[in-house]
Amino acid sequence: MSYDINKIRQEFPILNRKVYGKPLVYFDNGATTQKPNSVISSINKVYKDINSNIHRGVHFLSAQSTDAYENARRVVKEFINAEHIHEIVFTSGTTASINLVAFSFGEKYISEGDEIIVSSMEHHSNIVPWQMLCERKNAKLKVIPFNEKGDLLIEEFKILLSEKTKLVAINHVSNTLGTINPVKEIINLAHKKNIPVLIDGAQAVQHITVNIQELDADFYAFSGHKIYGPTGIGVLYGKEKYLNTMPPYMGGGDMIKTVSFEKTTYNDLPFKFEAGTANYTGAIGLAEALNFVSSIGISNIRAHEKALLDYGTMKLSEIESLIIYGNSNNKTGAISFLLDNIHHSDVGMILDKMGVAVRTGNHCTQPVMDKFNITGTVRASFAMYNTKQEIDILFESLNKILEMFS
Repeated sequence: MSYDINKIRQEFPILNRKVYGKPLVYFDNGATTQKPNSVISSINKVYKDINSNIHRGVHFLSAQSTDAYENARRVVKEFINAEHIHEIVFTSGTTASINLVAFSFGEKYISEGDEIIVSSMEHHSNIVPWQMLCERKNAKLKVIPFNEKGDLLIEEFKILLSEKTKLVAINHVSNTLGTINPVKEIINLAHKKNIPVLIDGAQAVQHITVNIQELDADFYAFSGHKIYGPTGIGVLYGKEKYLNTMPPYMGGGDMIKTVSFEKTTYNDLPFKFEAGTANYTGAIGLAEALNFVSSIGISNIRAHEKALLDYGTMKLSEIESLIIYGNSNNKTGAISFLLDNIHHSDVGMILDKMGVAVRTGNHCTQPVMDKFNITGTVRASFAMYNTKQEIDILFESLNKILEMFS
């Protein structure tokens, strides 16, 4: 199947915008992706045609809205190849999914002196919830280091694993370095000691194939807005055996079977973890986004983005005073760099005036910056709709910035 980049770009209306009189070059996809027409239309359709609160109503609109919401759950299940539909829990995003596990799994399974393992390349949202849990339970957080290229030191991970380890929480792909971590190997090593593993997939599902049953992950979290879907919707996949034993994260409507002042009984999976009015509009929009990705093919997207990464790395490496951070042989389309001795924020602001949107700062990975003894980087992150011509514009813009500061 040929990859029709022009046809794909036509599906994203925002790409026709101009910024300061220049065509928009959007390289901030690691923060959020743009939305195709089909997703925008699906959200509009909900509000125009079927808007009604789900599960509770007996009327026609509520039934339609409920059916669309539960169909979205089926779409997610099939997209990541989960075994059971009730293992798919809708949340507000990756951060909410991780916090749910940190609280609920933590309440059930973590005790004083236990250990949780994360890596030193994690997003803050896969560090802070575990720190909070460790403080609450008087447990300990252990950290897997990574090398200068941005690869995890698996031998060090093996040393950290012990009888005290009760959970491993690791990102599938680093949002800063672009590294694709060997999560299958990590899961296998942990499972040999009967240790469950949570995977932060926020930067993975939009770039590479995720097969939950093949990975055998115990928990997997991702956000809708990073895979061409709406904001405010996310997914937590959890194995049935853990979700059944974990207490609810929040109390409220829809997560209960019976309520009295003497005792409340909780609902079945997945509703036990979906308290309150669900973001049914977001879930329906997410399903449309996943269908859109599937229609193009995640392997086709991966190949396109790999070509962009290779080309972008080659072009930016031609700039002698530019340093790229994260040079793993196995990475996705994100290039973090510093240009000469120019502050990353200055580079980002000037690129913006040239029509190029990038991300600057520590990318919510301060320990990564500490590893390299820097305060932040410029990050250009690619998506299915980006082109080599846009990378050329970035390259030319960076050279202009060098001239300005020379």
